[in-house]
Amino acid sequence: MQREMILFRSRLNRAVRNFFESKGFLEVETPQLSPTVIPEAHIELFSTRFFSDRFGERELYLLPSPEIHMKQLIAEGSGSIFQICKSFRNDEQMSHYHNPEFSMLEWYAVQGSSEENIATTEELFSCLAETLHRDGEYLSPPFRRMTMAEAFDRFAGIDLEKGLSLPGLRKQAQAAGIDLRDKQESWEELFHRIFLTHVEPELPADRPLVLERYPAAVEVLAERIPGTGWLDRWELYVKGTELANCYAEERSQKQVESFFHSQSAQKVQSSRVVPDIDPEYPQIFRNFPKCSGVALGMDRLAMLFSGAATIEGVMLFPFSDMLR
Repeated sequence: MQREMILFRSRLNRAVRNFFESKGFLEVETPQLSPTVIPEAHIELFSTRFFSDRFGERELYLLPSPEIHMKQLIAEGSGSIFQICKSFRNDEQMSHYHNPEFSMLEWYAVQGSSEENIATTEELFSCLAETLHRDGEYLSPPFRRMTMAEAFDRFAGIDLEKGLSLPGLRKQAQAAGIDLRDKQESWEELFHRIFLTHVEPELPADRPLVLERYPAAVEVLAERIPGTGWLDRWELYVKGTELANCYAEERSQKQVESFFHSQSAQKVQSSRVVPDIDPEYPQIFRNFPKCSGVALGMDRLAMLFSGAATIEGVMLFPFSDMLR
């Protein structure tokens, strides 16, 4: 079985590389160990110590995604790029779908839109189904589409348009019969509790689902859809599990600086590891090109195309086994 999975993962990686190279993307390799990170309050980091006679001693971090360095390459004129790499998230639950160390496929389409990246993902799935000789009926495009507002209305009975403020969301939740026992709960905490408890488990699983137009109050580095309270962002769910996350990438230096400040402040309050932040990093967005990026979990993709029931079934050395 181990050799069969080695062969399968090798074929999967090769097929992904061939697909993106055929579309004109360049494969890149960026650091996994870094002295600075993009701050994200909800992600705990792995840290380690670096020792050097020349540079002294300092803390370094295993990156939760290759975004920080891939965007530097784009700012320097790389054009559309992709990579398959290891990523790391500490304090991560170990389950059928989670592992603290995991494989990530990340690609950025320069001058591309999030809408175009839906089509690219559909093409990728069709290509993999054909290359890996898997039944393509379930995976064949077009994917199902649903907005976050439609999902909240259908599965939680909440009008999210009226719930983009904390009082509005509390009122909507109360009308829908959702428990509001925690009066200190923030808008984002309440939103995620409703989504994870009432919406996500009910998402249609008959075919891949693109869940799009996320509330702008969920702070990420995605562009706002002009004149709305929504972000140009989508996530891909396959058989009820999140597989990919896409943004029309934020290009405003001012907005990136605001994100760094806000997320850094939250990490000081709530994170076990508070990383160093490069205050000059947002300057790469002074003339950043239009760009759409996708992060896709390769281990979950391997589960989908191999038919494995758990993430341990597609990993050669699952973390849970290593800790026994």
